[in-house]
Amino acid sequence: MNEYLPGLEGVPATKSNISDIDGERGILSYRGYPIEQLAEHSTFEETTLLLLDGELPRAEELALFDEQIRRNRRVKFNIRTLMKALPATGHPMEMLQTAVASLGMFYPGSECLTGGDACTELDYVHNMTVKIIARMPVLVAMWEQIRNGYDPIEPRTDLSYSANFLYMMTGEEPDDLLAEILDKCLILHAEHTINASTFAALVAGSTLASPYGVVAAAIGTLSGPLHGGANEKVVHMLREIGSPENVRPWLEKKLARKEKIWGMGHREYKVKDPRAKILQQMVEDLMARRGGKVSSLFEIALALEEAAAERLGPKGVYPNVDFYSGILYDEMGIPTDQFTSIFAVARSAGWLAHWREQLGDNRIFRPTQVYTGHPLRDYVPPAERG
Repeated sequence: MNEYLPGLEGVPATKSNISDIDGERGILSYRGYPIEQLAEHSTFEETTLLLLDGELPRAEELALFDEQIRRNRRVKFNIRTLMKALPATGHPMEMLQTAVASLGMFYPGSECLTGGDACTELDYVHNMTVKIIARMPVLVAMWEQIRNGYDPIEPRTDLSYSANFLYMMTGEEPDDLLAEILDKCLILHAEHTINASTFAALVAGSTLASPYGVVAAAIGTLSGPLHGGANEKVVHMLREIGSPENVRPWLEKKLARKEKIWGMGHREYKVKDPRAKILQQMVEDLMARRGGKVSSLFEIALALEEAAAERLGPKGVYPNVDFYSGILYDEMGIPTDQFTSIFAVARSAGWLAHWREQLGDNRIFRPTQVYTGHPLRDYVPPAERG
């Protein structure tokens, strides 16, 4: 195949049974289970194990996995020392990529990958996965304390995955509702087929890089505004608009200049992203639980969705997962620049599920190219060049 397709659009890069998207009907499923059902009934811990192992776990399997996650939350003081040496003004995603990459030096265990053949030993893959997933939210929360001049808050083993993260971020035991909301957000962001960051994880994994290197590569890819960083851009955009009354003139100017509307459109979906629907409902539920007071950002977002549907709907451009997630995090009091870090915490489940799948039938990625440069030519010495 010599046809060049920008962005590899529509080109199958691998075979997978982890998740599936029907973009025409707006359906996303993990291992065959609709995302709506998982968000309604599951937990992030259970969903993670589903993505990793392929089936919903039995009660005893889930309890064991949960206990392993809780037991592996602490990190060595060297990591804290390293993080304290980083600029406090640095973006949390840059910190997270650095910290995750460094974990391999403090927690070795990649010997299984050094022989030149993929290691498919399930105990090794499982143990490395547990360590990374357990520590991702811990690193994010540690940074929130460190960059504000405080020592990190010790993780607690008596709290759920989401509740412990919020506790370490604030120092206060979180409201059950906020912990539940965050848990649902993590489920919604945990996996989404071969997106850019997952593809980066696959490429790194195919070289038999350590799982820390695999996740670090994925984090760097997720940080871009055309991928995970879009949720930050949405909130900044809504603040720029200022009020629902400003939406239509603002939108017309943007469209006239052919500028991007953040949080709108998705390469896979021709209808509204099913995750956006769930997140929108979660914002509405949170507002209702707080006495019906509607966030100004949410009002602007609703007005923008309505106006954009008239202009962009016929082109199949509708809100994606980033359109409402940032509003929800903002209402929870999470700093804007931490939104994408939370995305990374969630997506680590999907990345590591794909890493495991890649090792099971590994071949290093080596795509070709369409060469557009000069034909063969002779070298000319500097003095003879015209």
